[in-house]
Amino acid sequence: MQNNPHAVSRRAVLSSLAAGAAASAQKREPREWKPRLGILGPYTEANLAFAHEAGFNNMILGSSPHSALDAAALDDEQIRKIKGTIERSGIHVSALQVTQNHIAGDPERRGRDNAYFVKSIELAGKLGVPYIGTASGKDPKKSLAQQVEEIVRVYTEKYFPACEKYHVRLLWEPWPGGPNVATSPAGYEALFKAFGNSPFVGLQYDPSHLVWQMMDPIQTARDFVDKIYDVHLKDTQIRWPILRHGGIHPVDGADWWRFRLPGLGSIDWPAFFTVLQEVGYTGAMSVEHEDDLYDPPGGDGDFTEGCKTGFRMAHRYLRQYVPV
Repeated sequence: MQNNPHAVSRRAVLSSLAAGAAASAQKREPREWKPRLGILGPYTEANLAFAHEAGFNNMILGSSPHSALDAAALDDEQIRKIKGTIERSGIHVSALQVTQNHIAGDPERRGRDNAYFVKSIELAGKLGVPYIGTASGKDPKKSLAQQVEEIVRVYTEKYFPACEKYHVRLLWEPWPGGPNVATSPAGYEALFKAFGNSPFVGLQYDPSHLVWQMMDPIQTARDFVDKIYDVHLKDTQIRWPILRHGGIHPVDGADWWRFRLPGLGSIDWPAFFTVLQEVGYTGAMSVEHEDDLYDPPGGDGDFTEGCKTGFRMAHRYLRQYVPV
């Protein structure tokens, strides 16, 4: 058989492809996924120091009325000192946690909550904190569509001017126990459609709340990953023997689910982190410790030794996925 001078040999093709792949590999620098890893708790100097000593580099700080970060009680000098303390601690603060009912049915209650929340936005801005974790607001006497319409109106009129001035974004945590309709894909879809491309709203995603509501936290994260700006790391354990025996309303109020530290519940953490890693999420992910077996935080003071043990256990587990 005569050789065809126009034919390209298989070996030449493979050699060319291999050379191209090698060149691409040399150009592509492997990047380690390094979002911030933190904890959620009250503001105290001791808690900031513990976070740093335990290997965390972020905190979400509670900022409810009567707390150490009461937005209505702090003057500018006090805020300046708090900001300095945070900066010296080596801890970044990704969010303040403030749960108010922005569309409360009672006008007096709504007025108080709206006024305090505006102060919270101002406090976040003065501290250099980019996000506020909150609930969307809820009025159970109205339909979802009516509630969403009211949420948009209140946020646009009362909150967004302050958000623009202080460069703060409002994030919804999917907590069903609060004044909240942002607890599921159905709520997310309605809210984001109504707000359009607003730069002032997003999600503070907590997969644990979807688990006990029998929703898929991984698929939901995938569907709304472009709206996730801050993350709570908390697990949920489904106690199947109790659930199978007594259902979701068991006798004597037996707990068929409970919050756990990451890795001690039902969440597929590698799958969840893969969703975030694939889109290059480099924000903060903070352990929200509500595990009753390890003395969860309470009140507004320093972490207890039992609570610190829980955080340290969470840190050991998470380090395999989230280098700090």
